[in-house]
Amino acid sequence: MVRDAYLKAAEIAVELMREPSVAEAWERDSALAEFRVSGLVGHLGAQVLRLPGLLAADGPAGEPISLLDYYTGMPWVGADVHAEINVKLRELGEDVAAEGHAALLGRLDAAVDESRTALSAAPAGKLVEHARRAIRLDDYLVTRMMEIAVHNDDLAVSVGLATPELPSDVLEPVLALLSRLAVGRHGQTAVLRALSRVERAPSTINAL
Repeated sequence: MVRDAYLKAAEIAVELMREPSVAEAWERDSALAEFRVSGLVGHLGAQVLRLPGLLAADGPAGEPISLLDYYTGMPWVGADVHAEINVKLRELGEDVAAEGHAALLGRLDAAVDESRTALSAAPAGKLVEHARRAIRLDDYLVTRMMEIAVHNDDLAVSVGLATPELPSDVLEPVLALLSRLAVGRHGQTAVLRALSRVERAPSTINAL
């Protein structure tokens, strides 16, 4: 079930952020262009911190967008690192991290606990609002698992740790989402060749 998978992903991310090497590298540049480690931790942590508020809010009006349509028109998809939206995302990450490593961990632990309780009570088909659009809760959770998976790797590389392994119920929907997005950007043939034919593989099949 995607809700249980999300909680696993959130717990793995929090444990990575808890590592002493993260606190030690707090003020350094990260492996993600233009992000400091602190801002990257804030951005990763936001994938956990925002959920309790979304679950507590009234459901949005209107028809929900699909999982793939969620990414259509998102200004950060394919944007240059210096684009206004990416500058804003880095600033927001630093805002989340501004209280410091220890205090942020306390908030993250509380958010995971709140989310566990709220997710168990949320009805099937619940809608949440994100980026001013309605989306099904379970689809939203897949988007957060993707963010967590990708940024876990960014953070681990930034502080010299092994990237955490993800359980199959987290990894499989993330890979399915990224594959579908990559096909949308590059076409079926490019993705098939990249995965199966090194001699004909394109130079990139990035999903985002």
